[in-house]
Amino acid sequence: MLSLTSTFLYALLTDRVMLIHQPEDMVDILCEPFPGTTWYLPSYFPIHNHELERHSKYDHNSYGYLVEKHLINTDPKALPSSLPSSIYVHLNYDMLGSHLHERFFCDDDQQVISKINWVLLGTNQYIIPGLFIIPKYAEELARMFPLKETAFHHLGRYLLHPSNTIWGMIMRYHNSYLVKSNERIGIQVRIFDWARISTEKAYELVVKCTQQELILPGVDLNGSQISPSKSTVANTKTVLLVSLYGEVYERLKNMYFEYPTTTGEMISVYQPSHEEKEQNEKKFHNYKAMAEIWLLSFSDVLVTSGISTFGYVSYSLAGIKPWYLQTTIKDQNITNPPCRRALSLDPCYHGAPNFNCKTGEKADPRNIVRHVRPCDDYYESGFKLYD
Repeated sequence: MLSLTSTFLYALLTDRVMLIHQPEDMVDILCEPFPGTTWYLPSYFPIHNHELERHSKYDHNSYGYLVEKHLINTDPKALPSSLPSSIYVHLNYDMLGSHLHERFFCDDDQQVISKINWVLLGTNQYIIPGLFIIPKYAEELARMFPLKETAFHHLGRYLLHPSNTIWGMIMRYHNSYLVKSNERIGIQVRIFDWARISTEKAYELVVKCTQQELILPGVDLNGSQISPSKSTVANTKTVLLVSLYGEVYERLKNMYFEYPTTTGEMISVYQPSHEEKEQNEKKFHNYKAMAEIWLLSFSDVLVTSGISTFGYVSYSLAGIKPWYLQTTIKDQNITNPPCRRALSLDPCYHGAPNFNCKTGEKADPRNIVRHVRPCDDYYESGFKLYD
């Protein structure tokens, strides 16, 4: 979703038609966004699906490779006739530190690429903040997004629409469990393989964050609180917990079932699914993931895991700055604070370029463009849009 939206904006800026390759795990996920036509590459397209999936930064048709081997005319004044009819641009996360590929974000290189008919853009990244550092597009982007950090919010809500199958799942769950609440709290817990955090610590992290930030009330472990009256029963909060794992949900639900809250509020906790591990090859696994992203986007308050693209899409569609849960646990101790409020609504570009187009040397573009700054959850090599 992040890379689709990025590609769509690039197509708008360069007056291109956007066509997308549809792998099996995308079937019946999104509605066609443009009436009377399709955005999927036709079956007779000369480059077949299996070839598209094999592209890498070492591809002999990739822009970085052609530049390295001096096989393409990189003069901005080059005539279209001197350029290939198609080119592959590799902007995956593994591009990080590869300056030949990062030249995509340079003005002169964009002058060259703009003369090539077919651009095959391969990316698993949210590259929109990178487009904002290209002077060629600055004026147009300023007109499109007076508030820079709303870029994905507006583009995503315009372009990305769940299929009827998934929308049915969303509405059935929403109307059954969420619609009658006074306030909806969305919590998304992502545990990365490299992060030193157990599900028990993840639960502690969620409780400390939500109670310390007054998102959820504390509980009276002695059970001495008086049963809520009719007036306080009307004050209800519904928690939608989205995670691959069921343990955090079970413990949070049991806590609010077994003990009264210190405020007298009634807390209901729900989790649509807990698949235990990613199973992207399974159609209904992807259906559930998409449905849960949209259900989270209906929240009034959001708590998400830092660095998680699942969380990025949810809070950006919602138009809400979330609280980021810390991603790793140091020495099995939860640091204080356990979470921080995001400073920007826009997602983070994780594999952001670090290249000075004028000098050809390594540089930090976050020091050049005022509204592009380090991500608040991924400081070292990511940047995002701020106002």
